[in-house]
Amino acid sequence: MSATPPARLAWAEARILDREPVTGRVTRFRFAVDWERPHRAGQYVELRLTAPDGYAANRFYSVASPPSQRGGIDLLIELAADGEVSRFFHEVAEAGDLIEMRGPAGLPFSWAPEDGGPVLLVGGGSGVVPLLSMLRERAAAAPEVAMALLYAARTRADALCLAELEARARDEPGFGLTLALSREGEARRIGRAAVDDALSRLPAPPRRAFVCGSGGFVDAATTLLVDAGMAPGAIRAERFG
Repeated sequence: MSATPPARLAWAEARILDREPVTGRVTRFRFAVDWERPHRAGQYVELRLTAPDGYAANRFYSVASPPSQRGGIDLLIELAADGEVSRFFHEVAEAGDLIEMRGPAGLPFSWAPEDGGPVLLVGGGSGVVPLLSMLRERAAAAPEVAMALLYAARTRADALCLAELEARARDEPGFGLTLALSREGEARRIGRAAVDDALSRLPAPPRRAFVCGSGGFVDAATTLLVDAGMAPGAIRAERFG
């Protein structure tokens, strides 16, 4: 994630409670941490690993769990070949380890039940993580708010939490899912047809749209939303990378 460090927030010790594989390269880690303030769905945290010689590596991760979740916060950490922090978590970290964490940050890219809707969510790859937090918070605290998710991934196996998303689309009134797979099935990339499909799943034009993914994905998606009639000021974007 491209982010600005939440410099005014203090570092805290977060304890790893457990870990669970999500895909072949992504693992969910649950942390126990005492927040200085509660997080809003969509926000992120900063993690810091410090070696005995003082060398430190920092990484930003969106919170996947909703603010209403009790018992810890969830981060989905993808293994990167050249990622010092992600390799540590996938190859070394165990339940009980203490990790330096500060946050939450990223207030503009966040949603709470009182913000209302309808809301359109557009995620590319791991950019779906903060949107998962919003969807989970909606289900727990504001199921009357209409939301639609347009999720772009390479294949079904690459799509994070797809079984959960499809179950929500099936069982939760007011939530609709549009899946765009670039290397599987109809092999369609995100385009105007996918945007129109997602918009059709809302009962009215979205009050707000949240777009998250790589820089190129975010640029393309926001252009498509504006072309579809959304006001630029109603779109919130966050870039990973």
